[in-house]
Amino acid sequence: MMNSFNHDENSIFSAQQVLENRGRVAIFVDGSNLFYAALQLNIEIDYTKLLARLTGGSRLLRSFFYTGVDRTNEKQQGFLLWMRRNGYRVIAKDLVQLPDGSKKANLDVEIAVDMMALVGSYDTAVLVSGDGDLAYAVDAVSYRGVRVEVVSLRSMTSDSLINVSDRYIDLENVKEEIQKTPRGNNMLSVTPDIWT
Repeated sequence: MMNSFNHDENSIFSAQQVLENRGRVAIFVDGSNLFYAALQLNIEIDYTKLLARLTGGSRLLRSFFYTGVDRTNEKQQGFLLWMRRNGYRVIAKDLVQLPDGSKKANLDVEIAVDMMALVGSYDTAVLVSGDGDLAYAVDAVSYRGVRVEVVSLRSMTSDSLINVSDRYIDLENVKEEIQKTPRGNNMLSVTPDIWT
């Protein structure tokens, strides 16, 4: 059964009771995964609203943002500087060019290591990613007593990741709360070209 931040009439606990029991929260954002989810939703993420929504009034230990970087991309460097100054600890890795010409940086290991290393410092992990490669790390931290909430777009989320989480939140259900307010009649693009 999929849960969301919306009140579920069949739930034993109200949404408010669940949020009150979250304790200290650590947020782990897979930047590339979130970027592509936002493209699918046709929204631009407001990262201040996202942080507030994911924290949900609980005590925030730290919010990590993992991303591949192109050191020559000034727009991306400016975005990451803004993120560092607005509540995110940015974990960056240089993009690697693949044989087909595309560029990629896989930060699954960094996310998994940070989740494990901080166990004991936080009560709830909020993982913003749909990557099934993280299911083993989620399972491992949950065995250490951590509650894990996975936030991602359902069409981009591995069933194995949902199955090991304590709560799953579909970005589709919270998009109005985390998107930038459109200026005029046209939507802004989703921080274009920073991951490509």
